Amino acid sequence: MALRSIILDFDGVIIESVDIKTRAFRELFREYPEHVDEIAQYHLKNGGMSRFKKFSYIYENILKQPLDEVKMKELGEAFSKIVRSEMISCPFVVGAEDFMEKYSERTMLFIASGTPEDELREIVLERGISRFFRGIFGTPRTKSDIILGILEEFDLDKEEVFFVGDSFNDYEGARIAGVPFISRISGHDPRMKGLGFASVRDLSELDILLEGSGL
Repeated sequence: MALRSIILDFDGVIIESVDIKTRAFRELFREYPEHVDEIAQYHLKNGGMSRFKKFSYIYENILKQPLDEVKMKELGEAFSKIVRSEMISCPFVVGAEDFMEKYSERTMLFIASGTPEDELREIVLERGISRFFRGIFGTPRTKSDIILGILEEFDLDKEEVFFVGDSFNDYEGARIAGVPFISRISGHDPRMKGLGFASVRDLSELDILLEGSGL
């Protein structure tokens, strides 16, 4: 069956933004120096997860403090303020611009990200790449829900799509949705080793892989 669509994660697949968000978690929780390394590691091991789910886990399991809706909103706003300018200016993953230009003409491209959807769309627009995508989707929906929503809305079969991510949560989203997965190797999530899927170092390699397979 012919390839009709490619779904891409954003952080670590299109732009090199994982370290930006790691620094943001360190900054956000700098008043807890005894916990900040554990918080940063938790973030890195859970790429693709909503920042709000991370906040809930951090407060319940690391800081062992209550977290109400007001504080959750404050954390989200502070986090966005820290990362926004860097997200707009950080480098693209190698090959990303050429890949988007080329494959937006051959297939339907989508973004499925753990970044809040409104914020994600603003960043994509400001980076000048929104024209490449048929849809740009983020949290609060999970990756699997986003993928399944794309399949339904655009009348796609699971065999006509694959998802490119760089974290175990991305892999799980593709697995739950039942679509093939390709990993962009970022080295941030040790759980990605030995899972048996195709992997590439960047989007230039992904282009070579796709051309070689005849897709």
